Amino acid sequence: MLDPHPDMTDGVIHGLGWLYLTLCAMNLVWTVLSFRNHEHVRLWDSLGGASVPKATVWAVYSVLLFMVAAAHFAGLGESETFPLRLPLWFKIAADKIVANAVIYFLLSFIGLAALIVLRRWLARPTVAWVLLNIAAIFTTLSITDWDFRQIVGKPDNVPIVSMLFIVGFFTWLYLSRAVDNDRRIEQGKPLYEQEKNDKVLVWPDLVYSEMICMVVITVILVAWGIVLQAPLEEPANAASTPNPSKAPWYFLGLQEMLVYYDPWLAGVVFPSLIIVGLMAIPYIDFNKKGNGYYTFNERKFAVITFMVGFLPLWIAMIILGTFLRGPNWNIFGIYEYWDVHKLEVLNNINLSEYFWVYSAWGTGLPKAAPDAGAGGQFVMILLREAPGLIAVIVYLAVMPPLLIFIPFFRRMYARMGFIRYMVFMNLLLFMAALPIKMVFRWAFNLKYIVAIPEYFFNI
Repeated sequence: MLDPHPDMTDGVIHGLGWLYLTLCAMNLVWTVLSFRNHEHVRLWDSLGGASVPKATVWAVYSVLLFMVAAAHFAGLGESETFPLRLPLWFKIAADKIVANAVIYFLLSFIGLAALIVLRRWLARPTVAWVLLNIAAIFTTLSITDWDFRQIVGKPDNVPIVSMLFIVGFFTWLYLSRAVDNDRRIEQGKPLYEQEKNDKVLVWPDLVYSEMICMVVITVILVAWGIVLQAPLEEPANAASTPNPSKAPWYFLGLQEMLVYYDPWLAGVVFPSLIIVGLMAIPYIDFNKKGNGYYTFNERKFAVITFMVGFLPLWIAMIILGTFLRGPNWNIFGIYEYWDVHKLEVLNNINLSEYFWVYSAWGTGLPKAAPDAGAGGQFVMILLREAPGLIAVIVYLAVMPPLLIFIPFFRRMYARMGFIRYMVFMNLLLFMAALPIKMVFRWAFNLKYIVAIPEYFFNI
């Protein structure tokens, strides 16, 4: 009996051969560049500790990639027993990690912290090239799994996969330029932007470069349109909706926020605050350093704040919504079959229920008398939601002044003034509200901090 979901087929094996061959060609180019730069690497003491050219190491690696590609083209036995694939134990372990939202976002923040702490090491071109090879080989080996292939191979998701590599490249480019400029500042040398500031004319230099980019991009788009089918689905039918029903990739972050916040917050307030915050940054920022050049040491707080908001709280949420959210909006592993019958029972509880029902006193939720008027019912609703309302007021109104007692924020307050400081801190606290609510949902199954369905007001 034929397997309806085969991990390996002859077409997949030959396709992976082309991927390995492409990776081999890339590393051959890198080998030539390393040879021209006369770069050397010292072997481990167990291997003699000798200094050998890096080009030798990359040449050996390129030959191994060529041999792997040849094995794919030649075919090592039947496709069902093809040996070059991810082991089952690795896929099971990866699914247990990735399919857990707590571990997933914890790893995303740990990765960001490592990116900042190890930025000088990561900014090295050789380190970046090694990481690129690891990511490419990991993706190629993952394609040997049928479920992974169905996710990344969807025409809708192919550009998102490429976007991840593009985000990684430009993040590395920033770190590389920032580390270089910080080192130049420490040594009293001119900045990279000052030293490499060769002025060119718009015509013909800029226009000629733009024309070449236009031709290259046009060729890529035409080839893309020929190779990949358009992601068109059947005509809309109110009686049959897709499961899962997903927004376009650039809205998947907002759709993921809807899991933790009410639509009026996740779909209206938070996006509006993002736009307002971006407009307010030039009027709030008092640090004039870093304008016109890359740096990290001179703008640590601004850079770290941006990276937290962009990488874990935006890119990671797009990855989660694209590759991990499956039927019924459940979280699946990257090698896990999207089973529509998978059920995850969650008993989400409001903060008011924690306070009035499940606490030590357990008096029950305050309720107005049946004959109470609108005023009496409103008072009892405020009493019922008092714990959540007090928590929100303390968080947004009391927390900013309290933070002034911390030396870092005290210096910020002295330079900003009261109005700019309060605006900035509230924008910062609104950004932090998302991961805080996520942690409360995962740790305590907290649904709403303030739940007033009578007036369609939930936080």
